[in-house]
Amino acid sequence: MKGFLTLILLAISSFGALAQTKPAYELFDSNGKKVSHKKMMKALLAADIVLFGELHNNPIAHWLQLSVATELHPKRDVVLGAEMVEADNQAVLNSYLKGEIDAKALDTLARMWNNYATDYAPLVDFAKANNRAFIATNVPRKYASLVYKKGFEVLDTLASNERQWIAPLPIAYNAELPGYKNMVAMMGGHGGANMPKAQALKDATMAHFILKNYTSGQLFLHFNGAYHSDNYEGILWYLKQAQPALNYITISTVAQENVAQLLDENKSKADYTICVDERIPGSY
Repeated sequence: MKGFLTLILLAISSFGALAQTKPAYELFDSNGKKVSHKKMMKALLAADIVLFGELHNNPIAHWLQLSVATELHPKRDVVLGAEMVEADNQAVLNSYLKGEIDAKALDTLARMWNNYATDYAPLVDFAKANNRAFIATNVPRKYASLVYKKGFEVLDTLASNERQWIAPLPIAYNAELPGYKNMVAMMGGHGGANMPKAQALKDATMAHFILKNYTSGQLFLHFNGAYHSDNYEGILWYLKQAQPALNYITISTVAQENVAQLLDENKSKADYTICVDERIPGSY
């Protein structure tokens, strides 16, 4: 937690005099209209599932994730979950949350991201301190890699004990969703048709473990890269295929030179968008 707070202070102080006259971020609704933090929190409190899309190296987004979790916790039965921990690491994560192993053992036994200590440990430690569940939702990377190389068909060759870490087969897939089509376009066709399928496997698996660990009356707060839920696609598309009646809210994070007005290209990405000053140093 100390390192996390230090990172935030360094990011803010780096602005110098600029930080005194310009905000580090602004909040907007789906139409690009400025909205208060209080109004957003009121909406989140009424949700069943919140997908908090981040820029992985953005300290403001990480700070707001912890702030949102802290504000929701006293008022709702909150379950936390994240893309940043893979499903087969759940048992180790649970051992840490129960105090059976320490942070060093968690880092040794689980496959944590390189920026875990600065960006995600505060969220896990919040769950631990408040006796909240923290769900590892992402597919183990090796299975996404297999799909990237050989397509969805390779999943049929997995043993039953391996299939427990992925969404139930067959994986529904809509290649015409703009997010998946854009992935191919951004790569200039390199990576072929299997690249968005690997992304879809991640999306489907995260949606699966969110719903598997959601109980009516709870609020599931999920942290993921913004691309996994932007434009109401990705994880949200799979969630709605399975449970269309739940109240879903999405948050995205974008970086702009000027945070006073949301660019047209960043409108309608989510129910709420955190627009961060692009000059804020990244956490890595």
